[in-house]
Amino acid sequence: MVENSGTTEAERLVAETETGSRNPDGVMKWVIVCLAVGWSLFQLAIASFWVLDATRSRAIHITFALVLTFLLFPCHKRSNLSKIPWYDYLLAITAGFTSLYLVIDYLGIQQRFGLPLDREVIIGTVFLILLLEATRRTLGPALAIIAVIFLLYALTGPRGMIPITLPELIAHRGYNLKRIVSQMYITTEGVFGVALGVSTQFVFLYVLFGSLLDKVGAGKYFVDVATAFLGVFRGGPAKAAVVASGLTGLVSGSSLANVVTTGTFTIPLMKRSGYPAIKAAATEVAVSTNGQLMPPVMGAAAFIMAEFTGQPYFAIVRAAFIPAIISYLALFYIVHLEALKLGLRGLPRSELPPRRETFFQGVDNLIPLAFLMWGIVIRGFSPGGAVMYAIALVAGLQLIKSLLISLRNSESVKLSLSKTINTLIMGLESGARNMIGIAVAVATAGIIVGIVNLTGLGLRLTEIIDFLSAWLTQGIVWLVLPVVNLLGGNPEVFSNYLQFLLVLVVTAIASLILGLGLPTTANYIVMASLTAPVIVQLAEQFNFNIPLLGAHLFVFFFGILADDTPPVGLAAYAAAAIARSNPIATGIQGFIYDLRTAILPFLFIFNSKLLLIGVDNWWEGVWVFITAMIAMFAFAAATQGYFLNPSNWLERLLLFVATFLLFNQHLGTDLLGFLLIILVALTSVRRSL
Repeated sequence: MVENSGTTEAERLVAETETGSRNPDGVMKWVIVCLAVGWSLFQLAIASFWVLDATRSRAIHITFALVLTFLLFPCHKRSNLSKIPWYDYLLAITAGFTSLYLVIDYLGIQQRFGLPLDREVIIGTVFLILLLEATRRTLGPALAIIAVIFLLYALTGPRGMIPITLPELIAHRGYNLKRIVSQMYITTEGVFGVALGVSTQFVFLYVLFGSLLDKVGAGKYFVDVATAFLGVFRGGPAKAAVVASGLTGLVSGSSLANVVTTGTFTIPLMKRSGYPAIKAAATEVAVSTNGQLMPPVMGAAAFIMAEFTGQPYFAIVRAAFIPAIISYLALFYIVHLEALKLGLRGLPRSELPPRRETFFQGVDNLIPLAFLMWGIVIRGFSPGGAVMYAIALVAGLQLIKSLLISLRNSESVKLSLSKTINTLIMGLESGARNMIGIAVAVATAGIIVGIVNLTGLGLRLTEIIDFLSAWLTQGIVWLVLPVVNLLGGNPEVFSNYLQFLLVLVVTAIASLILGLGLPTTANYIVMASLTAPVIVQLAEQFNFNIPLLGAHLFVFFFGILADDTPPVGLAAYAAAAIARSNPIATGIQGFIYDLRTAILPFLFIFNSKLLLIGVDNWWEGVWVFITAMIAMFAFAAATQGYFLNPSNWLERLLLFVATFLLFNQHLGTDLLGFLLIILVALTSVRRSL
């Protein structure tokens, strides 16, 4: 009963933050369903047979999101969730009109070349205000406040609407309201820019694909299969959680939804096998958070990253493959070490689902996933084309499956097909509701991107971070310069390395702080606009060869880690609700598990081979993968203080050294790293004898 109430609390948290907690009765219930299903059908139409230009498709996309926001997300938490107040109807209609205006007067706007009429300034201003309010309702106040600050910054200056002189380091000419509205609303340089375009073209389809799979039972199937095969091993339920969440993460764009989908089953099993509540919840948080690293969706950021970097989508997936896989394998190893430390055993085979029957009973759930991977990797389909075929495959397989079951059981074919169609409609509705927060987030992030481009803030930010890192470097170099000279090092080279490392640290901290209040996709868009170019520019200044893709993946990884970082980490709160554990303690433990993910961005910044950049043949790629995996295992053992047996401080230190030697990806350092691991293994065995 307690576990059920915990699951209910976690589902309530998902509704509040992602799908909308309001549940009106009567006619409005069906109006909302029709709007959500209509949005999904619209997205399927423009991806298949309906040719529509970018501006109008993006405008209709955000129209659905805004209208559903004001109908599903209440103004405050104390609102009556079964009734929609009159002002939310008014806001929904107004928001719908202001965004659809770009469709209604499309030809006129095109003929005026982005110069807004007075009425368009008013409509655009209302649109921006309502978008910010929708952002506050769906995502909390953080992103809305940041966007307002950027708008005020653009309006400030000698020629701006707010004639205040700014400090020289961030000063600009200033802009009036008409110019801001033109940039944010009329053109594709603001709200209706690249990020919203990617949301319209790709992200919705992948979220819809994940929702359809979930509704037809794929999420439960992944958990059942993982539990059936791994449950009998030491720490089996935790290992099953890693595998199940990894599979769910392939198509899920949300760590919070991943926690609820898999954690509902895995957390109670972990607790029953002997895991403390905090560690059971933290394990689920860590695996669900890392689910957003998994190609092909990567929390919806893969598609936006492809546009921002100008790289093919497959190049993004290829680069993220090794970091994502070794991060998951290391977490699998961590839960094994935790089981050893706690002296746990697996669950009895009698309490687990039968392996063969469980696997084949829902094997059709794997076919669309396998097809999606095959289409993208082998056949070279576009991301949109591959997922469209995969969605059709999900629907077709379910209809065939229901037909075969009804014939085998001598049931009504009509009734069986009707149930399947209802399930698919629920999937269409769920996909749209899951997209509301993402669509609103990327639209609002477009405000920040537009202001950065308009004011040239990116160049000034480079100067600010360069100045800050240089100031910190001077102090540190002064302290350690005698040691550098004693070791025969080059002070200038050391200073450059240190300053660039401090640039990365500042960027990582900024990503974590922003991520406390932003969803991963919005966090990535903001940081990719502000700091990813800074990393590349300062790397060139210090004579480091850092690929643009590496800088973007750096900020993306740290944005993901914010989901389990106290005090806000929503994934930790959801898992803690299911496990009935302390959410802050759960978040801290989850972050400790995720330390392996935190070091990866620093490593692939300096060694791009981890991103398979500069790897020329398959055997070199295999060697990079093997050495990186062993290095990550060594790091996991060092942080857990347990290798073959409990480790002392010297063994842990040697494992840390071996980690960085192996990640260096040179034959000499690789061999030395392997020797250190063998040495630690021998000393650990010797102490146990």
